[in-house]
Amino acid sequence: MFESLGDRLQNALHKIKGYGKITEDNISDMMRDIRLALLEADVNYKVVKEFTNNVKEKALGEEVKKSLKPGELFVKIVKDELTELLGGESRPLNLSGNPAILMLVGLQGSGKTTSIAKLANLLRKKHAKKPLLVAADVYRPAAIDQLKQLGKELGIEVFEEGKKNPVEIVEHALAQAKEANYDYVLIDTAGRLHIDEELMDELIEIQQFAKPQEVLLVIDSMMGQDAINVIEGFNGALSLTGVILTKLDGDTRGGVALSVRHLTNVPIKFMGVSEKLDGLELFDPKRMAGRILGMGDILSIVEKATEAIDQEEAEKTAKKVKNGKFDLEDFLASMKQIKRLGPLENILKLLPGASKMGLNNVNIDPKQISHVEAIILSMTKEERRNPDIIKASRKTRIANGCGLSVQEVNRLLAQFDQMKKMMKQMSSGNMKFPF
Repeated sequence: MFESLGDRLQNALHKIKGYGKITEDNISDMMRDIRLALLEADVNYKVVKEFTNNVKEKALGEEVKKSLKPGELFVKIVKDELTELLGGESRPLNLSGNPAILMLVGLQGSGKTTSIAKLANLLRKKHAKKPLLVAADVYRPAAIDQLKQLGKELGIEVFEEGKKNPVEIVEHALAQAKEANYDYVLIDTAGRLHIDEELMDELIEIQQFAKPQEVLLVIDSMMGQDAINVIEGFNGALSLTGVILTKLDGDTRGGVALSVRHLTNVPIKFMGVSEKLDGLELFDPKRMAGRILGMGDILSIVEKATEAIDQEEAEKTAKKVKNGKFDLEDFLASMKQIKRLGPLENILKLLPGASKMGLNNVNIDPKQISHVEAIILSMTKEERRNPDIIKASRKTRIANGCGLSVQEVNRLLAQFDQMKKMMKQMSSGNMKFPF
């Protein structure tokens, strides 16, 4: 996400890191590059002007002038201002109700129905509690069927009564939720334009009856500046508590994310990062600023790993790496655990310096991972534990056993050696990143 913007900003910041001191002249050159990067990312021009003015004012302050490393301090200023622009702090959901009620609204085609299923899944995993999905979109053909299918895939119950009055559906759903002790009720409303008064009145009626703790607007991050008008339109009628930005895994320029909070005062609470049903993440301004500036997001990697990886197994592997005893059996076990984290290219993008290492545009074919598993499983236990014994005749036998070429076996062994060296560097603390 934000690859183009991130690359432009990182290139601009690399220039300043080489300066021995910061002057009005070199800051003006820098700010011109940053201004152009933000405008090309479709950030609102008022936001760009205020952002660049704030950065310039702080960069020319006495603290920076006296600093032994003014370039690094400038990078920190940019990151802090970017964090502030994105909302400052992450805003958790208000889940105080019994049950807690969340209402999702938005334009048709914004990804609302998929987002509500993802949100229910996230709440269940994070809090180990029981959500109920409510199908109150009675206008879009197949909307109810879509929500039921998503609920079936996730094992989450969906309350639906066909194409009745949406307010009545919500009333009956809440009665069932209280009776059956559901912890969360998530209401999927019909997509509508914020200028459609009749349909907006229906949303207001649902809100007044259900009294949700959260009213979340789902919006497509690729909309551009029109998104601000949509947010303001919905917020004027419903007093939104937050925004869910979808399709941030696509070729989005980032303007919406960088303009929303500043122009509307509505916080971004979640972001859609993949089409999968676990592809929804809490929006954290500080981490997002780090991602955009190429500083990575190690905390997100750790959180994903905590959810997906067996801790005991991971500790055994770490000890083996430290002692230089990491073999192909461990490699295979690690791969199986890593696969649970989701697409590997998404994990690579979270590493510090990912853009400079060319990791932002890496596409990993799932077939390649299957090939690796097939090669290792075609080896004997002795070969997996001691790859150095794998010479020509053994490579031929392994290749025949898995139906792949000797070249692919050679490639895997070379990659394993490289990985082993890298893991050793990381465990000893000698790993250096380019940014």
